[in-house]
Amino acid sequence: MLDWDKLLCDERIRTSTVVKDEHVTRNEFEADYDRIVGSSSVRRLQDKAQVFPLQKNDVVRTRLTHSMEVSAIARSLAKTVGLRLERMGIFDREKTEKLMGMLQTAGLIHDLGNPPFGHYGETVIRNWYQSKVVDVKRNLDKHYKTEQEDADFLYFDGNVQNLRIVTKLQTMNDRYGANFTYGTLASIIKYPYSSMTTTHPKHKFGYFKSEEEIMKSIWQHTGLSEGVRHPAAYLLEAADDIVYICDDIEDGVKKGYIPWNKEYDQIKQTFKENTIYQKLFERIDAKKADAGLGEREGLLAQVKLFRNYVQGHLIRTAVDSFFDHYEQIMNGEFGITDLLESDKELIKCLKKLTATYCFTCDEVLTLEIVGERTIKELLNIFYDAIHTSNVEVIEDSSKYEGKIYHLISDNYKYILTFDYKENKQKSLKDVNEYEKMHLIVDFVSGMTDSYAVSLYKKLLGISLPE
Repeated sequence: MLDWDKLLCDERIRTSTVVKDEHVTRNEFEADYDRIVGSSSVRRLQDKAQVFPLQKNDVVRTRLTHSMEVSAIARSLAKTVGLRLERMGIFDREKTEKLMGMLQTAGLIHDLGNPPFGHYGETVIRNWYQSKVVDVKRNLDKHYKTEQEDADFLYFDGNVQNLRIVTKLQTMNDRYGANFTYGTLASIIKYPYSSMTTTHPKHKFGYFKSEEEIMKSIWQHTGLSEGVRHPAAYLLEAADDIVYICDDIEDGVKKGYIPWNKEYDQIKQTFKENTIYQKLFERIDAKKADAGLGEREGLLAQVKLFRNYVQGHLIRTAVDSFFDHYEQIMNGEFGITDLLESDKELIKCLKKLTATYCFTCDEVLTLEIVGERTIKELLNIFYDAIHTSNVEVIEDSSKYEGKIYHLISDNYKYILTFDYKENKQKSLKDVNEYEKMHLIVDFVSGMTDSYAVSLYKKLLGISLPE
């Protein structure tokens, strides 16, 4: 059975040398939050799409505002669960506060690995790797079999890139990235298996081969193992779902794509036989927006009420489900089951609204076309310059390839040439093809939507550097 003392492990990969200050009352998980909240990785989320990319106003959510909301809900879930565990005699107040700090941090960072243009950007990277690398290998060798290095990019996922960012790429002053606690790192691993051992129907996985040793260390320190999620990961997943399911609808109504009155009536009709939902809708309908708000603001007020009440309902579902399945979770037998399973029909209905009205609107489709062209061309440019050139050419900034290499952020190049086995820097000539691919994908996937488009235009001569 999993042990909370190990699950709340506050040790770090690099042991902290900071002397404890008796006046500092934060725990190590709260320190994780403080060390990442002002990072460039978090700031970039402000210009990464939640649903609608490249917005020039503040009407709808970005990845940053989404992550802030997930952080808040995750912390609330942690507090509710922690207090209940206290009443059960399993937790004390210190453990509750640790769980709260852990999930507040996990909620903030859970989307750091997302590439430009949202989840569609992940698809573009996967498809690009398939055509640019894997198809070429298959044409050269009819007996080719997918190895882990290829599977890592064939099934590229922002959740996996997330671990790489916080353990390496978001450098503070060395190669350990943000150097988070093992507990926090374990809580963000949604799919605790590799790209080769996963049994997920969509090939979801949790760590690249490059972070395999880090993953083993996380498991060792927290008492977890391959295929076994940290209990907090279930709460983090629930917080993410609770936030985006309703928020995406609110943004769709704000943008004028979702005819809310019509669809809300249809939702109530669909679930008219469900007494729990009917009581929920009655409480929503009992709250009327002030007539002085006007028609548009009144409509938005009703949508916000719907969001708030449904989120409250889903929070209760998540907590109840966590404890209904507590023994399975703590025995590592709950798998990748969703805590919100009992509300799956309502959730499916709400997701369909966004899919029908938002993801198929001209604005999103047009920007996805722009995003695909941008990401593919950037990957091609950096791949052709770096992956296929010799070291002398890459390091010569008077050459085209050297100029392209020079554009990549120094922290990415620093991680590229650090030998984690030997614990020292290595020469660029000792970097293998897999590591070069990481460098290219690290740089492109780390871009904001606007920066990706701007760099694409400059490198293709559409616009000049300012």
